[in-house]
Amino acid sequence: MVKASACEPIYLDYQATTPVDPRVVRAMSPYWEVEFGNPHSWKHAFGWRADDAVQKARQSVAAMIGADADEIVFTSGATEANNLAILGLLGHVKTARTRVVVSAIEHKCVLQSSRQLSRLGYELILAPVNPSGHVDIDALSSLIDDNTALVSIMAVNNEIGTIQPLETISALCRRAGAVFHSDAAQAGTATKIDVDRLGIDMMSMSSHKFYGPKGIGALFVSHAIRDRLRAIIHGGGQEGGLRSGTLPVPLCVGFGAAADVSRMEFEADAARLKLLRSKFLQTLRSEFAGFEINGGANGHPGNLNLRFPGIDAEILTANLQPRLAISTGAACASDIPEPSHVLRAIGLNVEEARECVRIGFGRFTDEQQARDGAHLIAEVAVSITCVG
Repeated sequence: MVKASACEPIYLDYQATTPVDPRVVRAMSPYWEVEFGNPHSWKHAFGWRADDAVQKARQSVAAMIGADADEIVFTSGATEANNLAILGLLGHVKTARTRVVVSAIEHKCVLQSSRQLSRLGYELILAPVNPSGHVDIDALSSLIDDNTALVSIMAVNNEIGTIQPLETISALCRRAGAVFHSDAAQAGTATKIDVDRLGIDMMSMSSHKFYGPKGIGALFVSHAIRDRLRAIIHGGGQEGGLRSGTLPVPLCVGFGAAADVSRMEFEADAARLKLLRSKFLQTLRSEFAGFEINGGANGHPGNLNLRFPGIDAEILTANLQPRLAISTGAACASDIPEPSHVLRAIGLNVEEARECVRIGFGRFTDEQQARDGAHLIAEVAVSITCVG
C-alpha cells in the first residue's frame, strides 16, 4: 500500500478554503507597499491609482458572473454579504409581505440572519430538500406566494456539493414577485453563474473559496432592487452607501485576479476535479468498500461527502492527523458539537450524520495525492473496524 510522506500532509479540504493561486499573489504584491494608497483619497495620485485598481477588480468580479461592475458591492466575505442581502433588504422596515423562505440546508449565516427577521415579525419557512440535497421544487412552489418577500437558496452546498436549479427557482420567485437571493460562496469552483440568465436578484461570493485571499467577498445587487437595500454597516458611505469602511485594496485586487483566472480556466479545472474524484473513489473502493456517498450525482466536481457506517467520523479524522486534512462538516461549524443540519435535512439520523466526512479536491491537488488520501482513509477505516 502506498502511503503519503509523514512530512508532507495532504490537503483535501478545499471546500473549507483554497490556497491562494501564485498568479493572484503576484497581482496583489504591489498593493502592500508600493501602491499603498487609500482608494477613498480623492486628492492625490496615490488614492487615484488605488481606486483604479479597485474598480478594475470590481469589473473582473462582475465579468465572472455576467453582471455590471456597479452591481458589485465589496464585503469582508460571504457571511457579511449574506447578512447584507437579508437584513439589508428586510431588517430595517416591516414590509407588506411577511414571508421569508430559505432552504433547510443553507449556510449558518443565512439561517441565523433569517431567524433575526423572524424576531422582527417575519414568518420564516424552511423549504425541504430531497435525499440528494436538491430543494423540493413542488414544495417550494407551494411556499412562494404573493406574501413572500424573500427567497434565499444557495447555489452549491458547502457540505454535500449539491448544485441547485437556480433558474427554475428564480422563475417561481418572479411569478410571485419575491426577491431571489443566492449564497454562491462555493460556486466559483463548481458551476458557471450568469446572474442575468438565471434571474438572480442578489448573490453572495467569497474570494477564498476559489484561490483568492481571505477577508474579501462581494454581494451582487441587481439594478432592479438596489434602491430597496439598506446598509447594515454605517460610516463614510463607501460602496454606494451600502457598505461603509476603507476597502482593502490588496484583497480587492486578489479577488479580481482570482475571478480572471477562474473565467479562463473553469472548464479545465472542473475536468481535473472530476478525474481526481473518480481516482479517489476507485482507490478507496478497492481497499475499503464499506462507505456511502451523500448527495446526488452531477454536484460539485471536487466534493465528496462520505458516510462510513459504524465509524465515528471524529475518530476517523483524528487518526488521520497529521497526514491528511479532511473535515467532518462545514468549517464554520467545526467547533459546534452537534450533527450537521445539512445531513439531517437529507434524511440521515443523528448517528448516521456523525459517521460522515467531507473531502474536497482542488486546483493544486494531484492524482497521487488523491490516491494516497484514499489509501490513508482506507487504512484507518480498516484499523478502526478491526478494533471495533
